[in-house]
Amino acid sequence: MAKIVISEFMDNAAVQSLRDHHDVHHDETLADDAGTLKSVIAQADALIVRNRTQVTAGLIADASNLKAVGRLGVGLDNIDLDACRSRSIVVLPATGANAISVAEYVLCTAMMLLRGPVFFGTAELLAASWSRPEMSRGEEINGKTMGLVGFGSIGQTTAKLARATGFRTIAHDAFLPADDAAWATTERYATLAGLLEDADVISVHCPLTPQTEGLVGQMQFAAMKPGAIIINTARGGIIDESALAEALRSGRLGGAATDVFASEPITQDTAALFTGVPNLILTPHVAGVTKESNKRISAITAENVLRALQENSP
Repeated sequence: MAKIVISEFMDNAAVQSLRDHHDVHHDETLADDAGTLKSVIAQADALIVRNRTQVTAGLIADASNLKAVGRLGVGLDNIDLDACRSRSIVVLPATGANAISVAEYVLCTAMMLLRGPVFFGTAELLAASWSRPEMSRGEEINGKTMGLVGFGSIGQTTAKLARATGFRTIAHDAFLPADDAAWATTERYATLAGLLEDADVISVHCPLTPQTEGLVGQMQFAAMKPGAIIINTARGGIIDESALAEALRSGRLGGAATDVFASEPITQDTAALFTGVPNLILTPHVAGVTKESNKRISAITAENVLRALQENSP
């Protein structure tokens, strides 16, 4: 019987499916206690994490039995892939399991931001301000162009939903081959600059890497259409937060939604940066987390880990 450590929240049914076969230690507080986690995984065969647990070379150094790291999600920037590879530890993301949740978040926030005054005017209305002219300045999504920065599973799912609601979809992805079937319904842009100039709504879906850190900053905001909307459900650090706040305050951008931040949970400095910024939606890294997606992600991760342990059993 193998030992599995789970350091963050996971659907109970999936946890039980693991317990049916192996010894499971599930403690959500471990994500914030690297010292205790390192001790707990010393004899573990598998570790299951979300995005808060930092799986570093130091953390797994003494985990001599560790064979698999299950990721409850798809981003891998919190996992030292080189360290895992050097130890033949397989890393198992739940690819595709949260794509529809993220796509729905993007469409929902895009609609809200384009109709801005309607959804942000409740307090004024309750204060007896019948401001119909102000709330009538919103825009339709029909006929607008959505530009996707990164066109993997989540970007493609977002494009599919966007087209169904009336968007034209364009995308930039430096790694997806030009002859990939995904380009059949979404126009491929060779450069990010071209996409930023043409899109009414920009949705970020690329991973955080040294190449994408600070990818969208002051220069890129200046190149966008006046009044453009930007939505980031990928990773904090891809968009320069100070430049984003300034672009919104100046009116250059029409609105923004960000579910991810350079530092999570957000710091007091980040909170101060965004306080009072207009037409802005901030959420705590939950775009891909719904009741349904949590069940899918947890079930897929449990299956992945069980399979990996079986394949590595003596």
